[in-house]
Amino acid sequence: MTHDTHRRHPSRRVFLGTLAGAGIAMSYGGRLLADAAAGGLTRPIPATGDTVPAIGMGTWITFNVGEDSALRDDRAGVLQAFFDLGGGVIDSSPMYGSSEAVIGYGLAHVSGTERLFSATKVWTPFTAFGEGQMAESRRLWGVTRFDLMQIHNMVNWRGHLPGLLEDRAAGRVRYIGVTTSHGRRHDELESIMTTEPLDAVQVTYNILDREAEARLLPLAADRGMAVIVNRPFRRGALFDHVGGHPLPGWSAEIDCSNWAQVLLKFIVSHPAVTCAIPATSRVDHMTENMGALTGRLPDPDLRQRMVRDIEAL
Repeated sequence: MTHDTHRRHPSRRVFLGTLAGAGIAMSYGGRLLADAAAGGLTRPIPATGDTVPAIGMGTWITFNVGEDSALRDDRAGVLQAFFDLGGGVIDSSPMYGSSEAVIGYGLAHVSGTERLFSATKVWTPFTAFGEGQMAESRRLWGVTRFDLMQIHNMVNWRGHLPGLLEDRAAGRVRYIGVTTSHGRRHDELESIMTTEPLDAVQVTYNILDREAEARLLPLAADRGMAVIVNRPFRRGALFDHVGGHPLPGWSAEIDCSNWAQVLLKFIVSHPAVTCAIPATSRVDHMTENMGALTGRLPDPDLRQRMVRDIEAL
């Protein structure tokens, strides 16, 4: 990825033009994407135009393995597969137990880390504790600065945002954002997005949880904000929903060989989505997830059919 230091917040027209220029046809097209031929689907971060792979990695629960050396080595293997298969965006939080420490251990033991796009969060109700918490996160990851610092679930966002704005201006962090999860607090997030100069938001969005489509995703595109999608599999519940059912015939039209790729391609085919961050503790599941970076994406008609068919299961 590039590291353009010039920051802008483009209009919706300019942002959508950037998407098209990155090989993401706004009609979706149903054809092989230009990015896929170049090694995987990427999406631009609107604030700068820098690109990231459209499939990233979350670490909630899966990387919270403490000091267990065997489990740490196992997660390092998952991390290596992630980078080997074209990954870049890793998302974590101080809330996630030992996950940040385990990420740091993994990053010190794998190759391909030059592709890392580091994203974590500040998570404390006390403004005065935020700076120290972020410094500890840098120590645990072993990075000098984060690419993206987010305010976790909007906890004390009014207190933390001024400091994050200063950090961004000083180059201590590249991008700033806020997060929400479980499909909650959308009204408050919409208000923040409307009034504050954020680079990114993180929301829950998947084929059965589509509330974000109504207001938040269009607003992010209009405001020039990247969108990171959490809970793409409903923490595994979507696999229970589709379990036992064969892949629909249309899955071949979007080059999917498993349900994980179907579910992820639905998400990243939305033009406002920058990156989805499924979490896993298994290399085979990581391989399935990262397969969504290549091949065709569903067009609007197929997206509607996907919703109908999967809701009917």
